[in-house]
Amino acid sequence: MRVRFSVLAIIGVAALAAATLRAQTPTQAPATQTPATQPPAAGAAAGTTKDGVYTDDQAKRGETVYQSECAACHGPELTGGEMAPPLTGAEFIANWNDMSVGDLFERIRVSMPANNPGALSRQQNADVVSFLLKFDKYPAGQSELPPQTEPLKTIKIVPVQ
Repeated sequence: MRVRFSVLAIIGVAALAAATLRAQTPTQAPATQTPATQPPAAGAAAGTTKDGVYTDDQAKRGETVYQSECAACHGPELTGGEMAPPLTGAEFIANWNDMSVGDLFERIRVSMPANNPGALSRQQNADVVSFLLKFDKYPAGQSELPPQTEPLKTIKIVPVQ
């Protein structure tokens, strides 16, 4: 019961933070992107987490960030803690099934790490999401996850089986 309440509290704080940031952030021109971080072309087919949406190198970078910034709360094996939900296994998939990678990315971006929300760069957040996908046995591909929310919203989280 405490864990469910904690998760609901985190969701509420994340939603409030996202709304506040959206209201306060001025519109900026997009940064120059490298080919590895180009969003999908307009009209590109939506994919799923089974489609190889990150690279092994990106997941390795994400593991380094995860271990230094996330493992203290979520555990070195992503199994969660007293106040942090698991980021692997059936409970994780049940919480995120049919949502988008963009939803997960935004949750992390606006509310993590818990002791300093928003401290990680967009690239670090994308790298951490890549690590989570690799840890949960989703296949790697040839292109990195981009650090922008909109293209990530086209990738649906589905069970790996």
